[in-house]
Amino acid sequence: MDHARDYFNRYAEILGTIDTSRINVIIDVLFMSWKHGNHVFIVGNGGSASSASHMACDLGKNTIYNPHDPSSRRFKVTSLTDNVSTMTALGNDLGYEYIYSQQLSNLGRPGDVLIILTGSGNSPNVLKVIEKANILGMVTIGILGFDGGKAKDLVDHCIIWPESNYGRVEDFHIMLNHVIRDGLMRMIEDERKY
Repeated sequence: MDHARDYFNRYAEILGTIDTSRINVIIDVLFMSWKHGNHVFIVGNGGSASSASHMACDLGKNTIYNPHDPSSRRFKVTSLTDNVSTMTALGNDLGYEYIYSQQLSNLGRPGDVLIILTGSGNSPNVLKVIEKANILGMVTIGILGFDGGKAKDLVDHCIIWPESNYGRVEDFHIMLNHVIRDGLMRMIEDERKY
């Protein structure tokens, strides 16, 4: 049995079913966020937490049109997975399900954007942060796996990698991050030409 070939074949099968119009909507939402100076927050658990950090880095750095021009509009983006002291304090004192929603209570504003990266879409801390974002009047985006779980019905926009293999779901998080980043870079470049 060729495990590597099986892994890649399954990836290719699912990739062909992805609705790219949903990706384009997400890119448009994020472009408008950049244009209007709204803040984007990203969360995930485990491997998805590191993907949230990766995505925040890519959006924050790679969408800078001119890094040496102080008037160049920046993408305001934060991964809520990155402050270990805050997460452990909230987890210890309030409960792990509040590690993201309580941070968002401090930082989120109407019109800001929340992106969740998750496999099952059922983690309590992910569901709580979506609920908080909805209360705050934020736009919510789910990049989900499995069947989307409970999260798919709580977010404004979602795209689902429809299988339960965590590895391929997390691969998709990173791939989609790069697709989104590239689309945003093109849109920002086009905007700056005029």
